[in-house]
Amino acid sequence: MNTIAVRLPEKLVNQASRYANVNLRTIPKQIEYWATLGRCAEDNPDLPLSFIKECLLAKEEVQQGDVTSFEFKDEK
Repeated sequence: MNTIAVRLPEKLVNQASRYANVNLRTIPKQIEYWATLGRCAEDNPDLPLSFIKECLLAKEEVQQGDVTSFEFKDEK
C-alpha cells in the first residue's frame, strides 16, 4: 500500500488520538476508519451509520473467514 503525508488540523489529530486510544488503533488507522465511514455514508445517504458500521464489520468477518452457513427451516 502506498502512503503519502497529509497535513491535518491539530484539533482533528488530537480527536483522532483520543478515539484511537479507546479503540486500540493507531491515529492513522482511526482517521482511515473515519474516512471509510464517511465515504460509505455519502455513498448511501439513506442508511443509518449503525447499519453501515455493522456492514463493515460483516465484510471484515467474511474476509477473515469467520462465517457460518445459515440453514432455513422447512416449515411444512
